[in-house]
Amino acid sequence: MTIFICTACGTSYEGGEPAPDGCRICQDERQYVPPSGQGWTTPQKLAASHTNTWRQLEPGLLSLQTVPAFAINQRALLLKTANGNVLWDCLALLDDATKALVEGLGGLSAIAISHPHYYTVMQDWAAAFDAPIYLHAADREWVCRPSDHIRFWDEDALALSSTVTLVHGGGHFAGGTVLHWTGEDDKGVLLAGDIVQVTPGADQVSFMWSYPNMIPLSAQEVADVAERLAHWPFERIYGAFSHQNVRADGHDIVTRSAIRYIDRISR
Repeated sequence: MTIFICTACGTSYEGGEPAPDGCRICQDERQYVPPSGQGWTTPQKLAASHTNTWRQLEPGLLSLQTVPAFAINQRALLLKTANGNVLWDCLALLDDATKALVEGLGGLSAIAISHPHYYTVMQDWAAAFDAPIYLHAADREWVCRPSDHIRFWDEDALALSSTVTLVHGGGHFAGGTVLHWTGEDDKGVLLAGDIVQVTPGADQVSFMWSYPNMIPLSAQEVADVAERLAHWPFERIYGAFSHQNVRADGHDIVTRSAIRYIDRISR
């Protein structure tokens, strides 16, 4: 069976030739089908034209991102803990160099993903490192390739270890998830995906139902996200894209930003 990867969003599908007629993720109003139509590549073709680059964000936390930019162009984050490494969000490219580097860092004990736009080839990452994939059950319908490694959860929070917890945030997707890490300094870190979007000044965040189509969430939906995060202490926030890094006052920034958003959209 051939693995086909959507060039617009990075979601993977399994089947025979020809490529799928369309991508379910792109056809949803939170994403888009390019004017040129749905395009496809394969893992082999992607590995021949792209590579993954690495950066240390802080002790214990690395980012990896595909270059040149591919599909949505999100970064994945690799969190190193005493209980094993956790991959947060996912990339469509899993080449031999990436496999060797991850193995050299100790492999993966878990994969967790914020929402369906970043599922990409999670099935292949899980198989390569024999790691479970933790997805919120509210987004079960968006899994486009089956995998025995997938573990659905539906609680308000799921502890992966004493220092790492998945928190159900909702908002952008019904199962929208963030990852809370105590951090090596015990001040708290939020890996936010798109559930909380760090703005260019890195001193505010925002919330959307569809980012590319600029469709907002309601005031109540944003209030719900803020309430779910209110109980988790964190100083730093790392978003889905390069340079989306809040270095201090993260909890207060989320609180203030939610109040501002609700005030503005309620007028």
